[in-house]
Amino acid sequence: MDQMASACGESNKLLAMVCQPAEVLGLVKIPSHLRFWGIDSGIRHSVGGADYGSVRVGAFMGRKIIKSIASASLSNSSSSANTPEQVNELEEDGNELHEAEASLDYLCNLSPHRYEAVYEKKLPESILGETFLETYLDHDDRVTTIDHKRSYVVKAPARHPIYENFRVKAFKALLTAVSSNDQFSALGELMYQCHYSYSACGLGSDGTNRLVKLVQEMQHSKVSKSENGTLFGAKITGGGSGGSVCILGRNCLRSSEQILEIQQKYKAATGFKPFVFEGSSPGAGEFGYLKIHHRFPPTEA
Repeated sequence: MDQMASACGESNKLLAMVCQPAEVLGLVKIPSHLRFWGIDSGIRHSVGGADYGSVRVGAFMGRKIIKSIASASLSNSSSSANTPEQVNELEEDGNELHEAEASLDYLCNLSPHRYEAVYEKKLPESILGETFLETYLDHDDRVTTIDHKRSYVVKAPARHPIYENFRVKAFKALLTAVSSNDQFSALGELMYQCHYSYSACGLGSDGTNRLVKLVQEMQHSKVSKSENGTLFGAKITGGGSGGSVCILGRNCLRSSEQILEIQQKYKAATGFKPFVFEGSSPGAGEFGYLKIHHRFPPTEA
């Protein structure tokens, strides 16, 4: 996602994409009354670390279990139907949904209401690698391997992409709504939900959580409420386990002042003065790029 945004992004617009595996859907204009900031927590993040790997394993385990439950439901429905008329009735009752879910390619393609209705209570909070392999043989991910002796969190990593996909779609739709306090609050709430859902997977950090908490304290302070609010939401961004926090607020001077106040409060608490990112720029596809060639010295005869 980072690479695609850096290449295909445009100034003052968000890049909409579906990572299945990489499809750009277009650009979404950021309304002029909204502004985003980034604050670096100073904690290095990595998508290659142990935490990210175990969360990925847990998500793939969750998908495999969901597919297995859907397949079992199909088998039970077929075996209980004695006549063609009964088969048709079962299909009308949702058998076609189980067929799609039995071959689920990406967790985010499962709707939240289906997850809540059918699968949420059947997913384990966590499972031992050995136990999972005995039951399901493999988690169908060519990037990671399962440690037999390790316990993996399943429910939170599986739940996150299902609801995150819905949150992103809702966020996109809200950006085009009429400017109002309800719009600000709803967009900010979606960002907070993103942050806590991602952190529940095990990819949060003290630094990013502290920054999000500082934004919330600023948002709900008496002074901010009397000013009709300027900051509305925040979430971890990047690979997790550190990195930066993205903040949403009104596009006004007071918001920028509050961002600087958060910067100083973070420094007072941690000793690290975080870098603040603001503004917007086009991607490399629009403004171009440089090619660097390494010249090797001539080889000796």
